[in-house]
Amino acid sequence: MSLVERERTSTELVMYALYLYFLGLSFRNTSKALEPFREKRSHVAVWNWVQRFNPKIIYSRKRRRVTAFVIDETMIQVGGGNEAWLWIAIEPVRSTILGVYLSRHRNMLVAESFLRSLIEIYGRHTVYSDGGTSWYPEACSSLGLKHRLHTSFEKSLIERAIQYFKDRTEHFDDYYPCIRFGCDLSHMYKWLGLFVFMRNAMIANIKFSTLRYIIGGETN
Repeated sequence: MSLVERERTSTELVMYALYLYFLGLSFRNTSKALEPFREKRSHVAVWNWVQRFNPKIIYSRKRRRVTAFVIDETMIQVGGGNEAWLWIAIEPVRSTILGVYLSRHRNMLVAESFLRSLIEIYGRHTVYSDGGTSWYPEACSSLGLKHRLHTSFEKSLIERAIQYFKDRTEHFDDYYPCIRFGCDLSHMYKWLGLFVFMRNAMIANIKFSTLRYIIGGETN
């Protein structure tokens, strides 16, 4: 039975539950962590919230508003000082984050894979990047996308976004490091998905009361 037909759970609590789950808590432990808020929800409810949280579906609602892909990457230190690459694409008019990508390597194949994931959600748009690497033009050529160099305005936007996400991601890894051998960065990627969603909501000035429409119903 949907939330409309039964007792409602505050959207703030749903978002907090998602945050705890993406930090690494199990469904049952996340459910227990909600008990002090006097809104007891089962681990099945938490599972349903996680299944309904799909950044690709949420982002696709803005598909027609995308004017271009402004893209860049930066090296980050995660997993006890190991190197990884954080790729970010933003929309230059609204400064929203269109996508993030984590990889152990930086090359044309990774750039192409990231761009392909953006195309699947938003369609084809001109790609803007700096002139320091050749893999963006090569990846765009392979995918049939137009490529342009950053203007000073676009460069300022992407550099601020890159530094912002680099700091937050490294801090997250400091407090919640992966302890598994051969970490595949999946825990960080899940956290980034939620972090991007909440940041875009803040930029768009979406109140928590309207997020329920995006999340959908739930099962208690």
